[in-house]
Amino acid sequence: MTHELKQIIEEYQSAKSKGLKTVLATVVALDGSSYRRPGVRMLIREDGYMVGAVSGGCVEKEVVRQAQSVFADQLARVMTYDGRYRLGCEGVLYILLEPFLPDSTFLQAFELALKDRDHFTMRSYFEKKESLNSTYGSVISLKNKELPFFPDYTATGEHLVFEQQMQPCFKLFIIGAEHDAVQLCGFAARLGWEVSVVADPTEEKNISDFNGAHEFLGILPEDFPTDKIDENTAIVLMNHSYSKDLKYLLQLSRANSIYLGLLGPNTRREKLFNELMELNPEVSYDFLDSIHGPAGLDIGGETPQEIAVAIVSEILSVIRKRDPIPLKDKETGIHD
Repeated sequence: MTHELKQIIEEYQSAKSKGLKTVLATVVALDGSSYRRPGVRMLIREDGYMVGAVSGGCVEKEVVRQAQSVFADQLARVMTYDGRYRLGCEGVLYILLEPFLPDSTFLQAFELALKDRDHFTMRSYFEKKESLNSTYGSVISLKNKELPFFPDYTATGEHLVFEQQMQPCFKLFIIGAEHDAVQLCGFAARLGWEVSVVADPTEEKNISDFNGAHEFLGILPEDFPTDKIDENTAIVLMNHSYSKDLKYLLQLSRANSIYLGLLGPNTRREKLFNELMELNPEVSYDFLDSIHGPAGLDIGGETPQEIAVAIVSEILSVIRKRDPIPLKDKETGIHD
């Protein structure tokens, strides 16, 4: 979710530079089921351009239509969208539409939070009915400060509150610079992940070779920034070099990522583990057991693109704590 808010704020800054007003739409409540859950957001410019989405595409036109009153009078409102008779989701959405005009204090604090990978909280105040009210609106809590989405807004305790805990943007380190790394970088970037590509300094590659990459690090294994790894970080070792992977495993055994994937067959993995234990007898079995090698889900991936899909899917299953099964075999709801 944080990466979506980041994109929204970037688009707001672009719109402001063009002299365009913006309205933020947030799904704050849901009765029944829907394509997406409360907490999703979309920015609407007064020229009709949109960033983000609050559904699979069926609700957005109505949101844009009802946002026109917010552009006109700068007064927040709640709209409802009943999909039970029009969609396959069988749910009623409650969407808060509010002027979006964060000031410089808000923008600077948000940029610092992204850089420091801080957790933060979003709160939206509303009533669960079609209505307009100057006391509807949202705030963000950053470093013990509550910053409103538009000037002069003060949150009130009179309304319902939708609260959302926001984590840092998910980060992926791809260690390797071959064609399969390029494919994995592209898929991960489209998910909104911050992708750092790590390659040997002798590689004739740079960030322009990796579409969507957040940064490119030409470093040796011993210089890998383990201090940048946190609980919202995944790592995939895909060097195609046994000796390099061994050196990286020595470094990464001191880190604590949520996911560590290793490219290559089982026999290569076991050989790496044996040598790793010889070089570092103190390496824990918990660390070895946590390594996903071969990386990826068994979906029959053959091409670099298919292998990238398999790896991204496995990372998602780990961070969402799911055992992958076909949705048709799931006895509860999709989002349960």
